[in-house]
Amino acid sequence: MGRPKSFEPDVVIAQAMETFWTKGYAGTSPADLAEATGVAKGSLYHSFGSKRELFAMALDLYGRTGSEVTEEFLSRPGTAKERIRAYFVLLVDMDLDGPARRGCLAQNTVEEFGGRDEEATRAVHRIEERMIGLFAARIEQGQRDGDVDRDVDARAQALFLQAILAGLRVMAKTFDRPVLYQIIDTALAGP
Repeated sequence: MGRPKSFEPDVVIAQAMETFWTKGYAGTSPADLAEATGVAKGSLYHSFGSKRELFAMALDLYGRTGSEVTEEFLSRPGTAKERIRAYFVLLVDMDLDGPARRGCLAQNTVEEFGGRDEEATRAVHRIEERMIGLFAARIEQGQRDGDVDRDVDARAQALFLQAILAGLRVMAKTFDRPVLYQIIDTALAGP
């Protein structure tokens, strides 16, 4: 009879996510994962499959967690523009104030895999579509509340906001706060 697991799978996936986020998929070794999670390599792979399978679980967790935070943040009181601006500022600040400028795990995955991995591409696409849906819902709420013009195409505007967000997260690796805030304000200055 095998020994019972002495770790929480969700905690291990979260710890692996942090490691992949900081070091990238290729830059993360099995030894890095074992050290970050406190779980021996053999136990990691026995419980989670391959490094690639653990990465997929970590990316899924990143997407779910990000969606929950985004939805909660965008639902706070304020106009659509105020909430979206505050959300962008929050992410820029998190990127700049963290221990390393690591950007967005989803965008990092796109950069690293470069569309060569269908599974990773689909996973990132799902994350981005969820974000687009959340932005569109907030814009539509703004239209109902009267702070967004009813003629605005919510989906098209949400696509634009996702593109700005993706670019901000990449640029946060090399640019400083005033420049990133200027990009946010320019993107949201529309008619």
